[in-house]
Amino acid sequence: MTLQKKLDRKTILQIRKFLRVFPFVGLSICLLSAAVGASAQNTFSVTAPSGFALSPRVTDSQDFEGQNPPKERPHRRLHDRGNENNQNEDDNARQGRPEPRVKAFPHAYFAGVGANGYVPPDTNIAVGPNHIVETVNARYAIYDKNGALLVGPKSLSSLWTALGGPCATNNGGDPDVQYDKVADRWLITQLGNTSAPYSECLAVSQTSDPAGAYYLYSYAYNSTMHDYPKFGVWPTAHNSAYLATYNLFANGASFTGGQLCAFDRSGMLSGAAAPLSICYTITNDGGYLPSDLDGSTTPLDGTPAYFMTFETSTLRMYTLAPNFANPSASVLTLTPDLAVTPFSEACAGGTCIPQAGTTQQLDSVGDRLMYRLAFRMFPDHEALVVNHSVTTGSRVGVRWYELRAPVSSTGNFSVFQQGTFSPADGIYRWMGSAAMDQVGDIALGYSASSSSIHPAIRYTGRTPGDPAGTMGTEASLLEGGGSQTSGLSRWGDYTSMRIDPIDDCTFWYANEYLPSNGSFNWSTFIGSFKFPSCSASPDFSISASPSSQSVLQGASANYTVTVTPSGGFNSTVTLSATGLPAGATYVFNPPSVAGSGSSAMTVTTSPTTPAGSYTITVTGSSGSLTPTTTVTLVVNGPSPDFSITASPSSRTVVRSSSTTYTVTVQGINGFGGTVNFSVSGLPSRSSASFNPSSILGNGSSTMTVKTGRRTPSGTYPLTIKGVSGNLAHSVKVTLVVQ
Repeated sequence: MTLQKKLDRKTILQIRKFLRVFPFVGLSICLLSAAVGASAQNTFSVTAPSGFALSPRVTDSQDFEGQNPPKERPHRRLHDRGNENNQNEDDNARQGRPEPRVKAFPHAYFAGVGANGYVPPDTNIAVGPNHIVETVNARYAIYDKNGALLVGPKSLSSLWTALGGPCATNNGGDPDVQYDKVADRWLITQLGNTSAPYSECLAVSQTSDPAGAYYLYSYAYNSTMHDYPKFGVWPTAHNSAYLATYNLFANGASFTGGQLCAFDRSGMLSGAAAPLSICYTITNDGGYLPSDLDGSTTPLDGTPAYFMTFETSTLRMYTLAPNFANPSASVLTLTPDLAVTPFSEACAGGTCIPQAGTTQQLDSVGDRLMYRLAFRMFPDHEALVVNHSVTTGSRVGVRWYELRAPVSSTGNFSVFQQGTFSPADGIYRWMGSAAMDQVGDIALGYSASSSSIHPAIRYTGRTPGDPAGTMGTEASLLEGGGSQTSGLSRWGDYTSMRIDPIDDCTFWYANEYLPSNGSFNWSTFIGSFKFPSCSASPDFSISASPSSQSVLQGASANYTVTVTPSGGFNSTVTLSATGLPAGATYVFNPPSVAGSGSSAMTVTTSPTTPAGSYTITVTGSSGSLTPTTTVTLVVNGPSPDFSITASPSSRTVVRSSSTTYTVTVQGINGFGGTVNFSVSGLPSRSSASFNPSSILGNGSSTMTVKTGRRTPSGTYPLTIKGVSGNLAHSVKVTLVVQ
């Protein structure tokens, strides 16, 4: 069903006025509740940040982190969706045939950030052209792709020091990091608090350098705990968004529903002080993930964002088309549920994972989908891949799905294939993360443990030619050296499978392990691998900076457009731009780039170009390759002003008499201010007065000059000045005294 809000004009104007007057108030305006099914209600809200600041360069920031007292963060359980039965039955989607030999081979790998007082680590990475950024509870670090540590590990809260408040002083956990390939920027997030008042902290890099400066934001959640945030990048040409999902708990205790959000990506990339978030709360339903783009091909313009969870042996999807210019025009749509092979949540959604050498069991987090919901565009279809942990008889395995839809802006997805990876070897596999490379190979990373092995980091994968629903034999990135003890059950909470943007083929996976038996002594490991069937086809991407420019009507704005090749690309890229306002033109210098390099794009407006904000799409064309990027052009009308004239230009007067001039003010561009007059250059023993002494907007005043009997004869240049606020103009006249 489609949820479309209808608000009266007065209400909308009041909302907009409030946002303009109080841009930093943690504004959450509840606008709508609409029925979904028999028991769910969707609540719509628009939120402006409660704080905004600019950070220094990360390399220049200080880290005030002290020793954290050991703390296990709770698993906040979701509602029962009827998937917790049949815990001892096998899974009918379990891969029964022998696995084909895994075709992915390991590449670079290195140790990541280690324990610092929190369990679980919430391991996550993002991969850029030259850097890997890792976030855990409650640190971050920046590496090159050989594993050299460039920055950190530093406390996550230190990133928000310039913002102040809870984001700068607390490490609320549940961190996330994203590399926005289209914009060549980085996004880092974490919770601001673990107790009320709750808040969400976001940082968007100001440049492509993850060690540089960031735009800092906080969004207030007040008494509602917004647990398990997950983020995705959705760079459509218009209303592009950073997507987010949350599980909401009233007063940090009672589960009330999931929240689906879109943050104004364009506003954040330009460093706007108050970019809005548009959110819907799905009452009594949670565990959603947001779609997250992989690859260089962006969704078609107008494609809504996708949000997915599982229900009783179905997958449920909402689509959200945000409208940041007019939030009340945003549209949330519930699509028909997709039937899948029935399953039972791993460990009934809780704890049952065994380890070697201890009776301590680990949490499966089987009550939700596992990060990420990876989205990719192909020439003939769109694809989503996702996974979660399920019961497979006496052990636990990973259920994975590939969904496909025709290339369109409607997202009519169906289940293309599904499978459960759980070889009959007594080993529990859970805490997965899946992604897909540019040729359709799927990789699945996960934790593996049993009563005979310590928790290990492993992966499997498949190529498009493998039998549907199957994965290859698993490979190990790292076998654990110990088991978690001392009553600590929390593990994961999530792991991270990413695609290298340089070749769109190399998978990077990050997960936790224990080097020895113990508690609060986890480490993380970052490894990479690649399917030989995926070759880096010649390709290129384009980016533009700055992301936004403001000009007056009739003026020009300059941008630098950069072409970055990959896969040996060395052809000529022809540049073009669309979406310009009326009366505006563009020129590239040079008009094309050979292989790699930059071009200066100049957008010139005319005096009649309408004022407003415009999204310009820059396209690079080389054969069938047409990647795009967007920039914002803000056209401002000329400022209100006025002109001043006087007549006649010269007067002759004898001593002890007077003469007059007419001073005229003409308003320009809607000028309506008050202009006050003065005059300088009068001869001695003379005076001047204005009637009236000031003019409002447009009009004339008479200046009378009086001379005395001892006023010196001569010719005097007089300067008549009109002042209105910070505007000042003058005109000269001549006075001849005889």
